[in-house]
Amino acid sequence: MAQPALLPDHLDAPHEPGLVASVAYAGGARVCDIPIDQARDWAKRPGHFVWIGLHEPNPALLARVQRQFDLHAMAIEDAEQAHQRPKLEQYGAAVFVVARTAQLADGHVAFGETHLFIGRGYVISVRHGASASYTTVRQRLEACPTVLAHGEHYVLYGILDFIVDNYMLVAEAIHERVDAIEDSVLATNVRREDIEEVYSLRRDLLRLRNAAAPLVDVCRRLEHAEVLAIEPSMQPLFRDVTDHVRRVEEEIDTLREVLAFTFEASIMWSQAEQNTTMRRLAAWAAILAVPTAIAGIYGMNFEQMPELKWEYGYFIVLGTIALLCGGLFTLFRRYDWL
Repeated sequence: MAQPALLPDHLDAPHEPGLVASVAYAGGARVCDIPIDQARDWAKRPGHFVWIGLHEPNPALLARVQRQFDLHAMAIEDAEQAHQRPKLEQYGAAVFVVARTAQLADGHVAFGETHLFIGRGYVISVRHGASASYTTVRQRLEACPTVLAHGEHYVLYGILDFIVDNYMLVAEAIHERVDAIEDSVLATNVRREDIEEVYSLRRDLLRLRNAAAPLVDVCRRLEHAEVLAIEPSMQPLFRDVTDHVRRVEEEIDTLREVLAFTFEASIMWSQAEQNTTMRRLAAWAAILAVPTAIAGIYGMNFEQMPELKWEYGYFIVLGTIALLCGGLFTLFRRYDWL
C-alpha cells in the first residue's frame, strides 16, 4: 500500500466553533496542531496518532470528522444528540464509548456526556453539557511521552480515569454537605429546608451512581480486550479504573445510607420532642382540671348547698385545691412529665 504523502511538520489548526484541539502525536511526543481535513493523512503515518477534542460541535463539524475516519452514521447520530446511556459499542475496527460526566454547579450535581471514538491512529473526544475540559488530561499525558507512546489506547484510559476521578471529587463534596446536614438535623428540629436538602442529595447520589456504574462493564470489556486489541501491559490500567468506579459506588452507597439514617433519626427525634410536649400539656391540663372541677361544683346555683354557709369554707376549698394541685405536680415531676 502506498504511503500517504508527507505533510508539513508544523500546521496551525484553524479556530472553529466546537473544536478544542486537533493534534498529531508521534512516539508519545506532540508533533503539531493539524486541520481537521488533514487528520486522516496524519493518522495513517506509521507511529502517529491523532487526538481531536470537540465541545458541543455542530453537525457540519461532526460530518467533517466522520468523513475523515469513516465513522459509523449511528455513532455520529448518538454523539450529536447527546442523550445516551453509558455504553461501549463496536463498529468494525472502531469503538464508540459513551460516558456520563459530573460536576458540581450551584450546589447541585450537573451531568454531561462524553463520546469517544477510538480506532487505529485516532481518538476523538466529544463533550456535551457539564464536563471538565480534557485539556488537563492532554497536558498531563504530553508531559510523559513514554506512556503517551502507547497511543490512542492510553488516551482512552486517561480520559476514562479523569471522568471517574471527577466522580470521586463530586462524591467528596457531597460528603461534606452530608456531614453538615447531619449535624444540623440532629441538633435542631426537622425543618422543611432540611427535608428538601436530604431529598436533593439522595437524588443527586442516585443519579451519580447511575452514571458511574455502567463504566464497570465498559472497562471490563476493555480490560479483557473483547473489542480492542489492547496490549497486555495496558490492560491492568482499565482494571484500575474499574476499581475506582467501585470505590465511587461504595462511597455513594455509604452516603445514601447516612442520609437515610439521618432523616429517620431526625424524624424519631422530632416525634420524641412532640411526645414530651404532649406529656407536659397533659400534665398541666390534669392539674388545671382540679380547680376547674371544684369551681364548677360551687358555681352551681342551688340554694340547698350546706357548704355555702360554712364560715371557713372558702379557705378550706382553696387549701384543698392547692393540696391536690401540689400533689399532682409532685407526681408528674417524679415521672418526668414536667
